[in-house]
Amino acid sequence: MNDFKSLGVAPRILENLEELGLTQPTPIQIEAIPHALNGRDVLGLAQTGTGKTAAFGLPILSKLIELGRRPNPKTVRALILAPTRELATQITDNLMAFAKETPVRTYRVVGGASLYMQSERLARGVDILVATPGRLIDLLDRKALSLAEVRYLVLDEADQMLDIGFIHALRQIAKLLPPTRQTMLFSATMPKLMEELAGSYLTDPVRVQVAAPGKPVERIEQGVHFVNQGEKARLLAEYMKKHPEELALVFNRTKHGSDKLTKVLEGWGFSVGAIHGNKSQNQRERILQSFRKGELKVLVATDVAARGIDIPDVRHVYNYDLPNVPENYVHRIGRTARAGRDGRAVAFCSPLEMAELRDIEKTMKAVIPVIGGEVPFEPEHIKARNSREGVKPFKPAGQRQGQKPGGKPGQRSGQKPGQPTGGKLAANAGRPPHRPSRRPKGEQAA
Repeated sequence: MNDFKSLGVAPRILENLEELGLTQPTPIQIEAIPHALNGRDVLGLAQTGTGKTAAFGLPILSKLIELGRRPNPKTVRALILAPTRELATQITDNLMAFAKETPVRTYRVVGGASLYMQSERLARGVDILVATPGRLIDLLDRKALSLAEVRYLVLDEADQMLDIGFIHALRQIAKLLPPTRQTMLFSATMPKLMEELAGSYLTDPVRVQVAAPGKPVERIEQGVHFVNQGEKARLLAEYMKKHPEELALVFNRTKHGSDKLTKVLEGWGFSVGAIHGNKSQNQRERILQSFRKGELKVLVATDVAARGIDIPDVRHVYNYDLPNVPENYVHRIGRTARAGRDGRAVAFCSPLEMAELRDIEKTMKAVIPVIGGEVPFEPEHIKARNSREGVKPFKPAGQRQGQKPGGKPGQRSGQKPGQPTGGKLAANAGRPPHRPSRRPKGEQAA
């Protein structure tokens, strides 16, 4: 089965896939689509960026086309739940492209938009509803729709929904779904809590796994740079100056930190925007569109964007703050090396983030190469990490001839490893970081 036709996808959808340039299915699609078309519940595990949307979307579209009639008022035939607005938008855009010139209609409901407008549209009935759990609950409370006729349920990136606190919403939604339905659950990671969730949603599922959970895409060149917290902004600027025309995605832990970093980078002349939970839906969509077009070269984001940005031109991902949840690292760096391209991911690790780094490497079952900041925060073995694991040195983008691998980008000749490059940040040399890496008390995350 090396094409979509042999997998059993509907003929009209095959024409649309060909127009989109999608002729060869990915491994997760090859494994999942036949089972989904046969009506089996599916638990799909695959690296981010490998085509999970088509893996569940194409079978659902193929089956809905066969029905040949419109949905009843206020009803939904297929429900797809996603953790973020950005991911819900991405799924909707893909499904609409797959279903072009077919009778199947897809609609998206997320926070930040008019409940009245969404209720009015749902009154006519929807073939496929893509929703974030919180907004779906709002609409259910208003009796704007019924889930009694849902035939197909998809939980996309369910581990992220659990991580950001949607477990109660998911349980509330589950009570309103008919027991006779087909359910598919897809994700890139499989924490223990999600196994329990899968057990309560899925019936005799087929487990489809094309890569180890938590394993990053192999085309991503990774590295970690050790740096004091107060020097991260300057270091980030030095890295980004090496590739001024390439898109870079920067992950920050908090909303306030994202806005603060954005202002600093703007002051230094970078074309930058920020998205996080405090931005309105219109603001987020406008900023993402500018980033997609290349009008903005740098996007600063909290983890709200880790699962929902599908922009093939993103070449660089910077983990300005390491994530508290190690699985989120995999999803962050998965925003690059998409659509068959290569990508680079650099993690900035402060002294107080060593525990997060260890958790990330334990989750991935791999060591991230050290590419800079040779002052060891754990003297017993930062240098030995690479040689012990056989990790090849990472050459930072734009490294000058003769510069030692592992040296800080922009490091002057004769400058000691780890010594600040000068300016205001130099005055902070030797001082503790100005704030801990863990979330300050009372400050909200993404």
